[in-house]
Amino acid sequence: MLALVTGATGFIGANLVEALTERGWTVRALHRPSSSLKALAGLRYESAIGDVTEPASLGAAMAGVDIVFHVAAVADYWRSDAGRMMRVNVDGARNVLQAALDAGVRRVVFTSSCAALGRPPFGQMLDERAQFNLQPHEFPYGYSKHLAEQVCREFIARGLDVVIVNPAVVFGPRDVNLISSSLIVEVARRDIPFVPPGGVSVVDVADVCAGHIAAAERGATGERYILTGENLTYRQLFDIVADVVGRPRPRLELPPVVLKAAALPVDLLNRRLGRKLPVSGEQVRFAAETFWFDPGKARRELGLTTRPIAETIARTYAWYVQHGYINANGKR
Repeated sequence: MLALVTGATGFIGANLVEALTERGWTVRALHRPSSSLKALAGLRYESAIGDVTEPASLGAAMAGVDIVFHVAAVADYWRSDAGRMMRVNVDGARNVLQAALDAGVRRVVFTSSCAALGRPPFGQMLDERAQFNLQPHEFPYGYSKHLAEQVCREFIARGLDVVIVNPAVVFGPRDVNLISSSLIVEVARRDIPFVPPGGVSVVDVADVCAGHIAAAERGATGERYILTGENLTYRQLFDIVADVVGRPRPRLELPPVVLKAAALPVDLLNRRLGRKLPVSGEQVRFAAETFWFDPGKARRELGLTTRPIAETIARTYAWYVQHGYINANGKR
């Protein structure tokens, strides 16, 4: 079985290359000529040079492919402008799906995000029936994934077999660009005195990859599958991370009004003054919300199983230490 993985040099993509080869698949990894291959270190794969924003570069990569895992996306939205995000996440999806249709690919597994489902009511979970309920400017990344899912449905109507998976916040090894797992590095480097009042849905990258493969093998065409493990408050998550890395647990919880007040100056610095802070205004605002999601459908239909997040944090921390991102004293 030959799989093409787009976004193979990224966090989920590189782990998916590893998971597929471990299961006996032959893997072709799509990447740009200039892409760093650091996340793919030590893995077996066939390189395919291409760019999802350049349709002419995709035909050769699709030749003979059985399954396409379209993982490529701009995920670090707080570091990227909305225009680039739309070109990669939406136009790129259209280009990949068109190339897959032209090549007669048997199935495409599209990596969306729980962000495409919108904002849950506080303390409640959303499932796959949810529709994006934010304004585009409130959450451009989530909106881009919402639009990309609409592109998927256009191609399903044209006869392409597409299954959609929606990972939550993912932790694990090979996050060389410090996307979600940057939290572990930051807590390892310094004491964090306070936590936001909201919560987040978290999952191990290995379980996300297993969900992708299960979607390829037995997912239903046109269906969404939420891939997540645990719904935690930020206090619970930060306590787990602090315990793993040997730092004190945060003592204070910020009230929502403080986060709302802080979001505006963060926006001003990032957008109007051209500064790039470690967080975006929407991240600050959303930290007062509980972005929790229900993995029940994936458990029932795909057989998704997930490990405890404490185990995930521990193995992610060990990988960062082993690869020199941080040392045992927490310094980078």
